[in-house]
Amino acid sequence: MAHQDSEQAVHARAFSALHVKGNPVVLYNIWDAGSAKAVRAAGAKAIATGSRSVAAAQGFEDGEKVPLELVVTLLKRIVASVDVPVTLDFEGGYGRAAETVQENVARVVGAGAVGINFEDQIVGGTGLYSIEEQSARVRAARAGADAAGVRAFLNARIDLFLKNPPEAHNDALVAEALQRGEAYAAAGADGLFYPGLVDPRLIGVVCARAPRPVNILAKPGAPSKAELAQLGVARISHGPFPYNAMAAALQEAAKKVLAE
Repeated sequence: MAHQDSEQAVHARAFSALHVKGNPVVLYNIWDAGSAKAVRAAGAKAIATGSRSVAAAQGFEDGEKVPLELVVTLLKRIVASVDVPVTLDFEGGYGRAAETVQENVARVVGAGAVGINFEDQIVGGTGLYSIEEQSARVRAARAGADAAGVRAFLNARIDLFLKNPPEAHNDALVAEALQRGEAYAAAGADGLFYPGLVDPRLIGVVCARAPRPVNILAKPGAPSKAELAQLGVARISHGPFPYNAMAAALQEAAKKVLAE
């Protein structure tokens, strides 16, 4: 169990404090210790993994295909390589049952994470968990993190906008997403992540009404950082896009050399 003055506990408090409505923390997602060091050297105040990027860098598909043992090993190497907080994209917690989630979250916080992303889509299945079941899973994640002795930042992901095409993103879907956010906040979530939402008006509605700091994914078509800040966003993630850009640049460079 971490002491309240341990480096991890200090990092956990610092990471939580970075979530300021209107002055968002920018997370340029990484996939290993080397990419973590590069992003830290660029001035990042915190380091965030992206599950799709970590999977791709290790030769796996996304969707909890990276063995949990390897996730923990990679996390430890990333934490050891940087002097800032590290948050882990932990997908669905590597299990459906609340007890499994609690155990797994305790394990990754014990390995050094000061935050986790925790999604409500059913990994390996279809659709989303019911609000009731996911709330129980969020409570379990909160208990697991707290058992590790660190107030880790639990970022509850709401996947309605990923599961519905942009033309279906409307006030009714926002109302449903806000209902989920209310429930997850009550269950112990510290932040709410709405990936896939890019409509500025709807983002503004979410930021005005969500009970916790709002996280938006900077995907193609999303508003600029300045606009997201103005709308009230507290956290901006870049997801798989940094890895995709790096892989494309590497392939292009290799093509030139191999073609000579």
